[in-house]
Amino acid sequence: MTSTLSQRTYTVDEYLAQEIASQDRHEYRNGALVLMPGGTPNHNQITLNLAGSLNLVLRRQPYQVFIADQRLWIPDRRIYTYPDVMVVGQPVELQEGRKDTITNPIVIAEVLSQSTRSYDKDEKFAAYRSLSSFREYLLIDQYTAHIEHYTKTEDQAWLFREYDSLESTVSFQSFEFSLSLVDLYDKVDLVAEEVNAEPDLEPS
Repeated sequence: MTSTLSQRTYTVDEYLAQEIASQDRHEYRNGALVLMPGGTPNHNQITLNLAGSLNLVLRRQPYQVFIADQRLWIPDRRIYTYPDVMVVGQPVELQEGRKDTITNPIVIAEVLSQSTRSYDKDEKFAAYRSLSSFREYLLIDQYTAHIEHYTKTEDQAWLFREYDSLESTVSFQSFEFSLSLVDLYDKVDLVAEEVNAEPDLEPS
């Protein structure tokens, strides 16, 4: 689960200096630091399956695929975070004065856990929507075969699709690519993971 590191307020510069020196990853939420722990085997397998498929299909195309160690800056909400998977259009846009923090994701995917589910669906999605480049969001359940897929329309509305069968296929709108749930959940032990699911605790 995620947990707040300290009750004190950090400046952006303090956060970045600490983050570079730290062995752990932390999310920065308008002055607060939140520890980002390691994921479960299912979480990591789903992330690998999605990122690997995207990286293969987008080879020699003007996109780059990033996974959880890549930091994202959301200036309107003063948030630094590490999405599970991002697709970024080239050229990659970096935060001014930084070489390690991007600002222009097109597609973001988050693998949901019990502790982050509500935050990823609500506050974090709202923060991502403040990025002008952002136009596609996947919320992937790691305990059962289920995906929520949001795509931005030309009139600035968000279209919602839901998939809950391994026979289903998710079609991306930002580029030509479709992925079956059976491939996304390949080598994912849904029964074992659900039995051993972490407690339903929300980040503070």
